[in-house]
This record gives sequence, C-alpha cells and structure tokens, in this order.
Amino acid sequence: MAKRYVGSCTTVLVGKKASIDGSTIIARNEDGESPLHPQKFVYVKPEDQPRQYHSVLSKFSIDLPADPLGYTSTPEAEDGHGIWAAAGINSENVAMTSTETITTNSRILGVDPLVPAGIGEEDMPTIVLPYIHSAREGVQRLGSLLQQYGTYESNGIAFADKDESIGGHHWAAIRIPDDAYVIAPNRFNITDFDFTSDDTMSSADLRDLIETYHLNPDADGYNLRHIFGSATIKDTRYNNPRAWYGQKYFNPEFDTTPIDQDLPFICRTSKKISIEDVKFVESSHYENTPYDVYGTTGTPAQKKLYRPIGINRNQELHILQIRNDVPAAVAGIHWLAFGPNTFNAVVPFYANVNDTPAAYRDTGDHFDVSKMYWLSNLLATFGDYDFSLFKDQEDVFEQKTVAACRHLQLQTDKAVQDAKNIREHLTTANEQIADLAMANSNELLGQMVAAAAPKMKLQFTLHD
Repeated sequence: MAKRYVGSCTTVLVGKKASIDGSTIIARNEDGESPLHPQKFVYVKPEDQPRQYHSVLSKFSIDLPADPLGYTSTPEAEDGHGIWAAAGINSENVAMTSTETITTNSRILGVDPLVPAGIGEEDMPTIVLPYIHSAREGVQRLGSLLQQYGTYESNGIAFADKDESIGGHHWAAIRIPDDAYVIAPNRFNITDFDFTSDDTMSSADLRDLIETYHLNPDADGYNLRHIFGSATIKDTRYNNPRAWYGQKYFNPEFDTTPIDQDLPFICRTSKKISIEDVKFVESSHYENTPYDVYGTTGTPAQKKLYRPIGINRNQELHILQIRNDVPAAVAGIHWLAFGPNTFNAVVPFYANVNDTPAAYRDTGDHFDVSKMYWLSNLLATFGDYDFSLFKDQEDVFEQKTVAACRHLQLQTDKAVQDAKNIREHLTTANEQIADLAMANSNELLGQMVAAAAPKMKLQFTLHD
C-alpha cells in the first residue's frame, strides 16, 4: 500500500446572500504534508472519465456509472500517487471541494473504526463529482459510498450549486444558510445539529449511534463538534487560531481569542463577502497581530505560536463560484492560484470549457518556470527572502492581475451571448486569462530581481 500523506487545509464557505454578487462560494487551500507537491489544472471530458476506478492508497475499487459529466479538477502532477482531484465544477454547475482533513476523538473511533481498505481524499471528487446534478445529490452519493465502503480517514467535504452550499463528514451534512459564512480549519466543525431539519442530512442511524454509545457530552441538543470532534491543546495552536483570524476579519466585533475551543461554526457579517475577501483570508498569516511571522511587533516566540492559513505548504487555492446573475453556460468559475497564497494571485477560469491552458495544465514533476505552479513557488521563495522589500510589489501585482482578469471576464460574459460555440469561446478566454497571469507573474519576478540585486553581499564600491 502506498504511503498516505496528511494535508492540513483551510475551507471557506459563503452563502449566496452573504456574497457581494449573490453567488455561492466554496473555497479551500490544498495544503501538502511538505512544500512542493506539483499540481495541475485539467478539464476531464466525459469520454476520459474512467469506467472502473482503482485507488492507489487503499484496496478500494469501484465500477463507475457510464454517463459521467465533464468537470474541472486540480489533480497531482506526479504519477503513481493517485489522482487527488481536490476540487472542481461539473457541467451542471455543481461544485465540490474534497477534502478538509479533520480531527475526531477516540470515543467515536472506538464505536466506528476507520476502514483501511475504504475511500479517502484521493478518491472522492473522481467518484462523486461527475455523477451529481445538485449539492444535495453530492451529499447523497458520497454518503452512500461512505456507508458501503467506509473511509480510512476523517474528512470534511463541501458541495455547492447555484442555490446552496452543503458541508459533510462521515456522515453528517448541514446546509450553510444563504446569509452566512464558515471558516473551517482541520477540526470537526459542525456544531448545533437538528436531525429533524430539512437543512441537515445524515446516515440513518446516526442519532441512535450517539444515544446507544453515550457519545453526547452535553445535557441538551446535539453539538456534533462536541460529540465527534476534538478539543486538544494542539487545536489551540494549530486549528482554532485560523478560524479566529478569519472570523475577526469579517467580524472585528467578535470577543474571542485564538485558543477558544468553542468558536462559532456558522457566522454572519454585515459586510458582503467578495472573492478578494476570501483570497485574503486564505492568504493570511495573522497580519496586524503579534503572531505575524513577517510582523514587527511580536516576539520570536509569538511569531511561532500559531499555525497561519497562508503557509509554505499551500499547493493550490481553489475558489469555486457559482454565479446567479449570468446564463448557466458562464455561471461556474473555478478561481485558481498555485503555491503559497501570500505571494500569488487567484484568477478566474470558466468551468464550461473543452480544455485548460497549458501553463496550468502541463505541470511536470521538475522545475519549469514556463508553468504557473513552478513560477508561483519561485515567486514565493523569493518573496520570503525579504518580505518587507517585496510586499508592496506583490500587492500591486495581485491587484493588477485580478483587476485585468475581471475585465476580461466581463468582456467574455457579454461576448459569449453571440458566440456560436460557447465552450470554444470560453476555452479561448481562459487562455487569455492564463497568458495575462503568466505575463504579470514574470513581470513581478523581474521587479523582485531588480530590487534584490543591489542588496547582494557580493559587492565592493570602486571610486575610480
């Protein structure tokens, strides 16, 4: 059996009444066990979807339905480790991100042990996303697979369509209210759960399981985080601070601390949330607090105290947006950035396409500056060398790039109404967006070299 790698991602969910433009948004940093796990961005056509699936990390295999949908995904670039599709949007404008590795506890694992031959993060998008037509269908299909085959790890998964976003675990799911948002680090996050509500779903025997095995520590109600989750010292250093910082960004009035074990799950804010807001949170490292590793106010010990969201193990960031104010053909937008998010720009790719741009699609397992994954990691490594020297340039680059991509997107949204072949038109638009992002990234690299070269230690002034 292949070695299993444990990631540590951060998920952000936004309901359509909480977003600035009425779209549903599910986003996640895909974080690797270590830096540099090459990723690529592909479009899987129905004819290329396997009809029989075999996991690399377990003995799981399954015959898949014969009528898959096409979908975007961000799989591993290196062969031999499994697909790890991570996230995508299918041709029915249903989005899925999978998975947020989450903590649990010995009580539930004693009752319902993990299954070494079951399914896991490696498998889930590939065996679920091409076969669903709504977020609820996604929960139902994944739930039935988990019940039948079990899982070898604890995971959180999110689905979204134009009307709703749903987050699920083994095996409970809750609909995120339209006017709410969620910041979910690597911890079981669902709190108050009403088994009788139309906004929840679960395995049929879940409530009986809780009662039979005395899993509920609370006198009243069902707080699934208390029942199935953890509340460890590691959570106060690794998980809770990330939720705290994201929530404080949207709700500065919250009277909470980074180590709180009972931070809220579903939150509401008076500010409408934009893609740029989600990107900031997914790139954050406790700015304007003593815990910022690049800050000037904290002590060395404070700067190492809490695990940031933006980290050198960020492999890719996807922000999956299903828009409600445009035709269905252009509604699905797969925003994407590679590498550590503190130093990159997230750009919008249409999901209803024939192919993805080569600079994002053809990532290899060796360094190649002509591919965005490797170029983004080069910028991040360079940027970390002297953060204060390069930060202003990076900020200008990010704003410039996202603004230009948004302008191209607006032009495309209008032009595509008269296009004879919409998929071809959107595929071409994605190429233009990729070209723009690559050009701006190379321009930033040149600016960083120009700023750093005069500061090299290999220098001596001649007065002749």
